[in-house]
Amino acid sequence: MTVQTAIVEARIFDGQSWHDDHALLLDGATIAGILPRKNLPAGTETIAARDQLLVPGFIDLQVNGGGGVMLNDRQDADAIRTICAAHAQFGTTALLPTLITDTFEVRARTIAGGRQAKAEGVPGFLGLHLEGPHLSVARKGAHDPALIRPMDQADLDAMLDCADAFDAMMVTVAPENATAAQVKALADAGIVASLGHTDTGYQTVLAYAQAGARTVTHLFNAMSPLGHREPGVVGAALDIGSLYAGIIADGFHVDPVSMGIALRAKNGPGRIFIVTDAMSTIGSDQTSFFLNGREIFRKDGRLTLADGTLAGADIDMLSSVRFAHEKLNLPLDEALRMASAYPADAIGITARKGRLLPGLDADFVLLTKGLEMASTWIGGSCVFQA
Repeated sequence: MTVQTAIVEARIFDGQSWHDDHALLLDGATIAGILPRKNLPAGTETIAARDQLLVPGFIDLQVNGGGGVMLNDRQDADAIRTICAAHAQFGTTALLPTLITDTFEVRARTIAGGRQAKAEGVPGFLGLHLEGPHLSVARKGAHDPALIRPMDQADLDAMLDCADAFDAMMVTVAPENATAAQVKALADAGIVASLGHTDTGYQTVLAYAQAGARTVTHLFNAMSPLGHREPGVVGAALDIGSLYAGIIADGFHVDPVSMGIALRAKNGPGRIFIVTDAMSTIGSDQTSFFLNGREIFRKDGRLTLADGTLAGADIDMLSSVRFAHEKLNLPLDEALRMASAYPADAIGITARKGRLLPGLDADFVLLTKGLEMASTWIGGSCVFQA
């Protein structure tokens, strides 16, 4: 008989409610339940986490790099392993390594590397996010305009061919370079279609949402703004209840006031969730790196091209949670949901991740009361110890 393990003496947040004087009971790689410590089965091995907070592992749906590695530069399983390990240091237990607009060949190598990472069971690897190349040049951000192009049948086939390869897959497109029929084909195959880097208007977003688009990529950034006569992509993201939206919570990409307004305005059931849009700098001492041949500079918490254009973010998930809690005055449980439950809801993986419920993966984070890292656990195993 397998001996069960329990984490005891921590204050536990299951994704909905807090539990005091309870234990998280693990059954191998899954959660058996949360129960009073006095009710633990005889023979249960215990791990003490005195005065710590035990919370669901963070889920990051937009991660361009980490540990000194950019997915655009290296697409093999070892690169994905490095990225996942770098972010595990900051509480991320599941992530989508994200390929920024690149060539058809680089995308093919990324998909192959993702398949290998899945076969090797890389801890924390959830699937891929392909951000482009089917975007709007008018809202390109740091994406190389020379690589942006319309989606053709070969592009669509390449993505549909790996629809079942991962636990989750996301593709960011703009209506300017991807049709509603193509978005419907992606959605019908189980791929999360996200609208981003687009200058389109409200009615077009509504049509694409009705075709199957499920999320909006980094709300406010690289999209048409909320206007008084044209609500734009921002207005559509907030008004259309079926849409979820990622947001970068670093204080540079979106002003805290605007973030607060968006959180109060969002129609449900879709919610706003945190993404890092992190680059290779996370978990490294890099001061600069290259993307598509262009140097990106790291300074004072910002990543920019030489002309000052923001190029991804230099922030991790735990820092983002702290920002949402401290700068937006959100209750801690809501800030935590934005980093775990809501991204799981957005991509439809709630049967496995996002909360600490019986039968779900034992992915969790132990934090100090001051919201500093203690340890990260993926599938019931400790993968990082502060």
